[in-house]
Amino acid sequence: MAGQVFAYITHKAGKADDTALELVKAAGKIYPDAAVTAIVTGSGADLDALCNEMTASYKEVWKFDNDALAYPNAEAIRKLLVNVLPQDAVVFFGHDTFGMDLGPGLSIKLDSVFLPDVVDFEGLEGDSLKVIRQEYSGQVSTHVSCNISAGAVINVRPGVFQPDESGSAGGQVVDKSSEAGDLTVGRHFLEIVAAEVGDVDITKEDVLVSVGRGIEDQDNIEIANELAEAMGAVVSCSRPIVDAKWLEKPRQVGTSGQTVKPKVYLALGISGSFQHMGGLKGNPFIVAVNKNPKAPIFQVADVGVVDDLLEFVPVLTEKIQEGK
Repeated sequence: MAGQVFAYITHKAGKADDTALELVKAAGKIYPDAAVTAIVTGSGADLDALCNEMTASYKEVWKFDNDALAYPNAEAIRKLLVNVLPQDAVVFFGHDTFGMDLGPGLSIKLDSVFLPDVVDFEGLEGDSLKVIRQEYSGQVSTHVSCNISAGAVINVRPGVFQPDESGSAGGQVVDKSSEAGDLTVGRHFLEIVAAEVGDVDITKEDVLVSVGRGIEDQDNIEIANELAEAMGAVVSCSRPIVDAKWLEKPRQVGTSGQTVKPKVYLALGISGSFQHMGGLKGNPFIVAVNKNPKAPIFQVADVGVVDDLLEFVPVLTEKIQEGK
């Protein structure tokens, strides 16, 4: 078995990302008896409250309060982690834009294994860890075995593990700010540019009807509009729909679009790539309709329907209207 197990906590304005409580569950699947240590970086008054919040799920929380860490700069945080992590550490991150920026370089600096976009674990036998990843936009599942005796950097796909809501860890905060070392880097934060807001703000909607490549034609989006109207929902989409200019950019859900937290998410003809699912937060109730039974979205959906959406959706709309 490798060394100590860590989870890096991403957050914004003092609020932890949903992956914060997913990572401890992911780590627990292969290290059921290990005490996972949370790493929280930042600067300011919100940091203490966030660290205290994390003690409900993590036995130990390492706090690093430094002006250089006020914005999540992957270059600075990579230097920090190289300075403070023990040899053979296994570190978990969310597989989002930040995790993709940070993880590969960190694994090189630590001379350890890098496992991106992990969707499940098959087990740990000695130093051999077996994981499941996905290739070709989720169309193929790959089973990977690697030796983690020298440690590992593991990026876990957001949303594939249920968050830890037990609140039973009873952990403690350890201030390690003095051990951060030199965090001088070439990359510097300049400003945050707010995303463009269109005729609707999908980030504030409780119910979204989202369309993907499976809608096939721009004219077919009217089917989704009719369903959304019947449900009291708003239509959103995946990136191919925006790239085709069938819907405007503010309606795009994903890492290159909007981050949404609906209560119900109806995905029509969406494969479920990590780039799309990375924009979906808050553990919504997901209903997926896709004629490909192997579409990766079915791995995270609460309800999956294998059917041609062009045939299924009009019938569903009719039934909802009758129910009213």
